[in-house]
Amino acid sequence: MTGTRHKARTIALQALYEVDSVGRRHETVVARLLAEASLSQENSDLVRELVGGAIRNREEIDGNIRKFAPSWPVEQIAIIDRNILRLAIFEILFDNKVPVKVAVSEAVELAKDFGSDNSSRFVNGVLGAVSKLTSR
Repeated sequence: MTGTRHKARTIALQALYEVDSVGRRHETVVARLLAEASLSQENSDLVRELVGGAIRNREEIDGNIRKFAPSWPVEQIAIIDRNILRLAIFEILFDNKVPVKVAVSEAVELAKDFGSDNSSRFVNGVLGAVSKLTSR
């Protein structure tokens, strides 16, 4: 189960990255990526929920990034790191369906897989601060 949820988060990250970098509609991107993936209905729904939630709440999510990474203007954070943070902050502050530690751990793994050498430390630091906003 964990592996398929990780795959769903990976696809959600790919969608957010594409939307952020080339400005396509998230519904179109998600539909294409899901057509190419072999996910269960539950995990396909998870992808839609994560992407839609991160997009709908982007202003507030980015406000949290600004607050907890003040040395890094959101627009100057690497696109992959910015979207890993958006995905995880959505899960931590808005979605409330997984424990905070799981959301942080998943984000750090995504940063290790897709980011630069420093991405996982940066993501972990920002999310550590964000996680203090919740009592979970």
